[in-house]
Amino acid sequence: MTIVLTNPIILIGAGNMGGAMALGWIKAGVPADKIIAIDPNASGPMQSRLVDAGVTVVAELPENVTASVLFVAVKPQMLDAVLPSYRSAVGAETVVVSVVAGKTISSFQSHLGPVPMVRTIPNTPAMVGRGITGAFASAGVDAARRTLVDTLLKVTGPVEWVDDEALIDAVTAVSGSGPAYVFYLVECMAEAGRKLGLPADLAMRLARATVSGAGELLHQSPDDAAQLRKNVTSPAGTTAAALAVLMAEDNGIQPVFDKAIAAARTRAQELAS
Repeated sequence: MTIVLTNPIILIGAGNMGGAMALGWIKAGVPADKIIAIDPNASGPMQSRLVDAGVTVVAELPENVTASVLFVAVKPQMLDAVLPSYRSAVGAETVVVSVVAGKTISSFQSHLGPVPMVRTIPNTPAMVGRGITGAFASAGVDAARRTLVDTLLKVTGPVEWVDDEALIDAVTAVSGSGPAYVFYLVECMAEAGRKLGLPADLAMRLARATVSGAGELLHQSPDDAAQLRKNVTSPAGTTAAALAVLMAEDNGIQPVFDKAIAAARTRAQELAS
């Protein structure tokens, strides 16, 4: 993996997600002195890890600095207040990358001008190198910039590009918010086991190990999810009995997920507007 930068990567927001990306860039070969992390509230373990890795961590944008990549990883409600002060960091070769949920490219360009932009939605497994990121590139992003951004994003997991910015809201609903659905599945499985008489801590260990192990099997296996499910399901067995409930047409898990993911997409659209 080769990453060549003329100017630094400026990372706005050195929280867990932004920090994980910066550490991944260094592992991928970006010199630490080519990364400037800006966060007025930076503190704790992540800041220490970045400083120890050689990243410059500061509270505000240094003077006379132009970014090769301006990576924006702040909370959505902070964007309008924070972004205008970074217009001076945008040059002719800059590409802006957003990891800000629910904020459109036009909302960024209203502050920064018609800069080439990539809008992304990663998810929290990025912090352990097992994330996935959805991405959309504006019309001004040429092949070189897109390749650069793709390389930077892949340090935390695969990248899936979409051709319509509106689809980022659907990506948000499926994978951006998706880890929470999986964590809740663990909670539900553990609670169901407790109600059957298992000690609560044992039920949680069983559910947690089962979901994480099944995820790893799905990651490593060439089979798709449907085939893996069939592999576990013996005719008229215990798994089949459970799946008859979970896969019921009217009140099984699919209609619930249809409603839940549609609700997440609707909320993403509301935030964008």
